[in-house]
Amino acid sequence: MTSVEGNKRLVARAIAEVLNGGDLDAVDELYAPGIAAAAREWVAPFREAFPDVRMETVALVGEGDTVVGHFRCSGTHTGPWRGRPPTGRAFRDVREVYWFTLRDGRIVDWWGLEDDDDRRRQLGRRPGSS
Repeated sequence: MTSVEGNKRLVARAIAEVLNGGDLDAVDELYAPGIAAAAREWVAPFREAFPDVRMETVALVGEGDTVVGHFRCSGTHTGPWRGRPPTGRAFRDVREVYWFTLRDGRIVDWWGLEDDDDRRRQLGRRPGSS
């Protein structure tokens, strides 16, 4: 059985290496085989749109096989995102919360909430627009 602290360290590695560092090869080590492709498909386009993305960990809370992370995300829109051309504008400190389920030292599921309205406002788009 993996410890809660070990699970939190694994989530912290995923944020540091995959999202912040752009190391998509690390996905195979950190995520279960059944969801590794989905993790890449989520991270790769976001990093292409915001190559300087930085996810700051505000808090990681763990219980059993679950880790919940509160993050603040920042980046500059230099590539296409959700069908929109780059604006060159930056967003700062957008709040995000993600739930991770871990088993056998790997992430087996994740889902989250992001303040996309704040991100859109900072990038110069109306809330509710794509």
